[in-house]
Amino acid sequence: MPHTYAATMFSDESKKLQERFGSRAQYERITRSGQGEQELGLHEAEFIAARNSFYLATVTPDGWPYIQHRGGPTGFLHVLDERTLAFADYSGNKQFISVGNLATNDRFSIFLMDYPNRTRLKLIGRVRILEPGADPALETRLAPSNPRIRVERIFLLDVVGFDWNCSQHITPRYSVDELETIQPHKRQS
Repeated sequence: MPHTYAATMFSDESKKLQERFGSRAQYERITRSGQGEQELGLHEAEFIAARNSFYLATVTPDGWPYIQHRGGPTGFLHVLDERTLAFADYSGNKQFISVGNLATNDRFSIFLMDYPNRTRLKLIGRVRILEPGADPALETRLAPSNPRIRVERIFLLDVVGFDWNCSQHITPRYSVDELETIQPHKRQS
């Protein structure tokens, strides 16, 4: 069975360009040697649990791509099982672009970045949105530690496929916390 991510994302035009520029044979091997339906393993679960943000892509009803940054405490994107992720959605700017897009096309793409280690995990799949009260146990599991933050909805992400991407053009970036671990401040007496 084909590698789901590659089989889904490599259009006929992509394959023609891969052929033209010499990468088709390599990608054909990946596509054919895959495990079929991809399942998230321990490596993916640990990587996801260590993230405090990701980029979520959806498509408007008339075909325009839309990308939104999502952030929260480390681990706010939960791996529920080998094919399902979830996160609580909080009140934001009230534009509802992603939620509106997903109401007409439930497909998503997510980029999870580890800038210091120049690593990227790409996921594709379908979203189910749960309103508050639809699954109290899951809502409790995903609820923020701050009781003043209200969960507006829950995103359940059914992962169809994933791919680890090359690090060649990922520029290392560091959060304040990451910089603290690299170069702790020296106290002056």
